[in-house]
Amino acid sequence: MGGLIEGILGVSPALAYTLVALLVFAEDALFVGFVIPGETAAVLGGVVASRGQVQLGLMMGLVVLAAVIGDTVGYEVGKHAGSRLLETRALKRHRDKLDKAQDFLRRRGGAAVFLGRFIAFFRAVMPALAGISRMHYPRFLAFNAAGGLAWGAGFVLLGYLAGNSYETVAKTAGRDVTAVIVVVAIIAAVVWRVRTARRRRQRTHQPGERS
Repeated sequence: MGGLIEGILGVSPALAYTLVALLVFAEDALFVGFVIPGETAAVLGGVVASRGQVQLGLMMGLVVLAAVIGDTVGYEVGKHAGSRLLETRALKRHRDKLDKAQDFLRRRGGAAVFLGRFIAFFRAVMPALAGISRMHYPRFLAFNAAGGLAWGAGFVLLGYLAGNSYETVAKTAGRDVTAVIVVVAIIAAVVWRVRTARRRRQRTHQPGERS
């Protein structure tokens, strides 16, 4: 991992763009995220930009595009490979996490696609699970694009601001962001339940309409 990181930081601008985009793409499309977290590549893209080797805006755009396209490919893989994908050796080793991801997708639908972008394991498998579940593609694409934009631009900018402190950022960012997303998801679930209960009480106590 260390050699790869230093390699990306030392290559030509064109190759830096290519490597970062390919790593982000491959995480979701080819499950490379089990080995190299996509946020590490995105952060490194920002670090290269902070050193003046590449343009920040262009690097952000490529990372976002690679994230969205990678998710789309992952969706198609899940849609066409179906249950055979879940029986592969790579996924069988993570059965507990996979079950949690499937349950999250069933309960939250499109929101799971968006929030899953910020959680390492979910980011790698959520597109394929959405394809397996036959989620309506326009709905998937909308949440996929929103998540890719927020995640891609955010992590590249984080690397840009971190500069030479990228090692600490790359190691801690994924865990910190995951914790924030979990808290936000819990708060959203509580708010939704409270509002649902309130609407039910209002309907129950509403006087009958006069004819």
